[in-house]
Formats: sequence, structure tokens, C-alpha cells
Amino acid sequence: MKTSFFVLLFAAIAAPMFAHHSFAAEYDSNQPVTLKGTLTKTEWTNPHGWIYIDVKDDDGTVSNWAIEFGSPNALLRRGLRRTDFPAGIEVTVKGSRSKSGSRTVNATSVTLPDGRSLYTGSSDPNAKGAEK
Repeated sequence: MKTSFFVLLFAAIAAPMFAHHSFAAEYDSNQPVTLKGTLTKTEWTNPHGWIYIDVKDDDGTVSNWAIEFGSPNALLRRGLRRTDFPAGIEVTVKGSRSKSGSRTVNATSVTLPDGRSLYTGSSDPNAKGAEK
């Protein structure tokens, strides 16, 4: 019985670590991007929080972008709350674009309508504000 408990405990703790990706595997810090758009959705789940924003291109085309944040726990420690991200607000996001060219960004900061610019827990180890 004790062995089964410890095997399950190890699996519950270790599985997310093995499933986690590195920044360099998915994102390119040499492709910085700044996006301004309307927030459409927030996902405050482990291992990463996500927001989705509609961005209007120069030709008027609207594209939805997926923006990866750090873990909800890391965001909370930095003062970010899920309630800071209601649908419909305008945000400006800075980060690194996906290597695949998809509309995905690993965010380093987000600026809210009230002017607050907040570090978003980027997994880029060289990001300004990253924990070393």
C-alpha cells in the first residue's frame, strides 16, 4: 500500500516536469514582437497562464493571438490576478514569437488599460525581470 502511494505521488509530481517545454524549443528571442489588441479569453491554469487577443493588422484583418504567461502561482507572486484580465480590455503585449510562425507569443510584459506594465513570468531565461 505504501509503495503504491509513493509511486502515485512521484507520478503526480514528475509528470508535469517531463511534459514541460523549454523556451528555446518553442520560441525565438531573436523575434521580439509587440502586439496591441482586445482581450478575448483568459486561461488561468497550470503549467502556464494564457490570454488570447484579437489584433487588427494594417489592412484591417483581425487575427487571434495566443499569449503564454508564466504559471498562475508565479503571476500571483508578482501581483497579477485573473481579474486583471477581463474580456474586452485593450492590452499591449511584448514577448518572443513562436519559432513555428504561428500566432503564439511567450510574453515578457503586458500593459493594462490603466497603464500598469507587468512582468508576465516569461520562460525566457534572458528576459528582463526573469528570475535567475
